[in-house]
Amino acid sequence: MEASDADSGFPAGFFDRADPTPDAAFYAPPRLVTHIDEGAIAAVGALYAELGITGTVLDLMGSWVSHFQTPPGHLTVLGMNASELAANPAAAATVVHDLNADPHLPFGDAAFDAAVCCVSVDYLTRPIEVFAEVARTLRPGAPFVTTFSNRCFPTKAIRGWLASSDEEHCEIVARYFDRSGGFDNAVIQRRTPPQHRGDPLFAVWARRSA
Repeated sequence: MEASDADSGFPAGFFDRADPTPDAAFYAPPRLVTHIDEGAIAAVGALYAELGITGTVLDLMGSWVSHFQTPPGHLTVLGMNASELAANPAAAATVVHDLNADPHLPFGDAAFDAAVCCVSVDYLTRPIEVFAEVARTLRPGAPFVTTFSNRCFPTKAIRGWLASSDEEHCEIVARYFDRSGGFDNAVIQRRTPPQHRGDPLFAVWARRSA
């Protein structure tokens, strides 16, 4: 990769993708499937329960299932496909919005008690802007929890992600938190054990700075 871009702090071309066409066309067909296996899904729900993710919550880049063991009091799910969002039984509100086309979140300041993003952070082409927007919409001390595995749609994942290891993925997301300027220090964890034979589940989260 080429020299670092001063605006993002990442190498030139890091956020390029093999398929640069608008995401709306790619996500138009509903995909009512899960993108990680049952063990990884359970690890997501266990993490949300452990962190006490409740109250008014934003599920970012979501779909037809949000993986909470117990749904929060009011869950807003933002995603790309209206049919998928309508099928989400935990959603109290849904918003169709393409964050790669417009990283601005259509919510007010300090609107949420928490935000989550499951197996989608690798598709963001403007992640630092998105993370800054998440910080704006969170109340002070509120967590933003990202989880991911080693599976993706390779034509839509950014090149920097595809060229990196699982451990490097964690560091990349931690840098998003740091570069966005709105969060305390990020926590990095592998949530499935090393001997786990299914999909690995990694998590990086941080709390909105006071």
